[in-house]
Amino acid sequence: MRRVISITGLFLATIFVFTSASAQAQTKAGPIRLIVDASRAPQKILHAHMEIPVSAGEFTLYYPEWLPGEHMPDGPIIEVAGLKFTAAGKSIPWRRDLVEMFSIHLDIPAGVTKLTADFDFLLAAPAVGFSAGASATNALDVLNWNQVLMYPKGFDIRDVTFVPSLKLPAGWKYGTALPGPKQNGDLIDFSPVTLNTLVDSPVIAGKYFREIQLTPGQDPAHFMDIAADSEAALAMSPETQTHFNQLVTEAGALFGPRHYRDYHFLVTLSDDVAHFGLEHHESSDDRTNERSLIDESELIAFAGLLPHEFVHSWNGKYRRPEGLATADYQQPMKDDLLWVYEGLTEYLGSFVLTARSGLLTQQETMDDLAELVAAYEHRPGRDWRNLQDTADAAPFLYNATEDWSNWRRGTDFYEEGQLLWLDIDGTLRGLTKDKKSLNDFCQIFYAGSPNVPGLKTYKFEDVVAVLNTLAPYDWTAFLRAHLDGVSTRTPLEAVENNGWKLIYSEEPNEMQVIESALARRTNLTFTIGMTVQEDGTVDDVTHGGLAYDAGISPGMKIIAVNGKQYSPDEIKQAMAGSKLSTSPIQLIVANGAQFQTRSIDYHGGARFPHLVRDSSRPDYLSEILKPMVATIGTAQATPSN
Repeated sequence: MRRVISITGLFLATIFVFTSASAQAQTKAGPIRLIVDASRAPQKILHAHMEIPVSAGEFTLYYPEWLPGEHMPDGPIIEVAGLKFTAAGKSIPWRRDLVEMFSIHLDIPAGVTKLTADFDFLLAAPAVGFSAGASATNALDVLNWNQVLMYPKGFDIRDVTFVPSLKLPAGWKYGTALPGPKQNGDLIDFSPVTLNTLVDSPVIAGKYFREIQLTPGQDPAHFMDIAADSEAALAMSPETQTHFNQLVTEAGALFGPRHYRDYHFLVTLSDDVAHFGLEHHESSDDRTNERSLIDESELIAFAGLLPHEFVHSWNGKYRRPEGLATADYQQPMKDDLLWVYEGLTEYLGSFVLTARSGLLTQQETMDDLAELVAAYEHRPGRDWRNLQDTADAAPFLYNATEDWSNWRRGTDFYEEGQLLWLDIDGTLRGLTKDKKSLNDFCQIFYAGSPNVPGLKTYKFEDVVAVLNTLAPYDWTAFLRAHLDGVSTRTPLEAVENNGWKLIYSEEPNEMQVIESALARRTNLTFTIGMTVQEDGTVDDVTHGGLAYDAGISPGMKIIAVNGKQYSPDEIKQAMAGSKLSTSPIQLIVANGAQFQTRSIDYHGGARFPHLVRDSSRPDYLSEILKPMVATIGTAQATPSN
């Protein structure tokens, strides 16, 4: 879910139409002319104009439904307005399919060879969700081409050619991985590309824009293209840039060949867009808070996003589960291997490369891991829903709300998937006396031709086969037990197999403190079992925990703590003071219009998770986090021993 030049312009989206007889006999379609006008992006509207080669007869056009990287049928067709088709100066009627709702049917008159399509795409979405969420402000825009095009039924997306153009607001700069841009004023023409490449190549643009070359003079080139809502937000420090330079270096050491021509981190800095990361083969759509590159706490919270989306270029785009490599954007995707696609990416990107690049210190990484392990130890939903089902059910779990998330479970294949792969790494090292690891897995699994975008699919058995080449073992049984079992020991096992153990103390976990401050909520998961917003509203309650047993539920609002008006400090003091008190903690809560008193008999004091060394086991975790490249921040870095 993850992202130099300007965007807010004009998209020429190509739509392909197929005649019931003749078009099916064709193997390729196009070229389709697509012009997108983003000059009104600050007004939250785009205009798409398409010119589509056609022939007489019935034609069906698709609007993309299943979007790569989003793992669910969330194409934003609801935001399409003003759809009109014309040919030879006459209007062409259309009708939506009553079953395949993303399909548009037309009848092309005799003698017509070009169909023109025009529509607006409405950008006035809330700042939540993924690419269909808010993507434009007064100063910037992120263009995802799938939103402003249609394409013909009956063709593989790799066989449909588009000729795209984009018009930007005056003076805006942009960044994209699309090849061959030629700019004339505010209009940019791109080279013809296949539909899959176009949809895989978003454009970022804005008034306040900065391009940074992370690997000057090297091939392939790597860029950070940054659009922000203010000039000040672009002022990333040289030290921070050094860590992003090292990210590229460490990724190269981990994977070997780079399966892209150039790579663009497309970074959006705004408090008014949806925040997420979305992977693409030669770029990533990375959206975060406006001050994420200049505020210390924000930077720590942001640290894992670019590494995660960068890893997806190898794991997700180059190597992809068979069930996610569909021929078009209408076929349902099968998400059963998301524990590899996302879980391994979370492990290699947000954990391993974030630490190896220095974006987080080792202590910050350890604190973050401690909180993650503790969170999954306090997730009772693991007692009924296994890890495999969180992947299988991804199309609807992505839209799950935060309340009761510990009991329902959500897209846990990210975080528990990370812990599973940490467990695999430790098991590999243990079986081979630290001679083999997931570093070696990456060198084998992602091998291939460098500097060439490609796609190589895999199945469960392919993952097992590579693990067996590194260390003969019953990896099928190991994986199926962790994936299909409930209440597995995966969280604790992951750290224990790598020479560490989880403890709790009254000393704050600094990563938890930063996360809570930024989210403006108090995390009481490890004491009475709930999280509370700054105003006292209960976000979530741990099913079966003390707060749950006291009758508290998500959505209630805490009015008072031990007779005093609620505040985050007041409830923290109640937790800390509980150790010296024999009296229950008394809460007054509002449940709708009703006020109720809830008593919680807790006496454990403040409680924060930490990792400590287990001297009876080898310390593999420190080895995992150690950089593979000795000299940080230099192009002449050499491998470390």
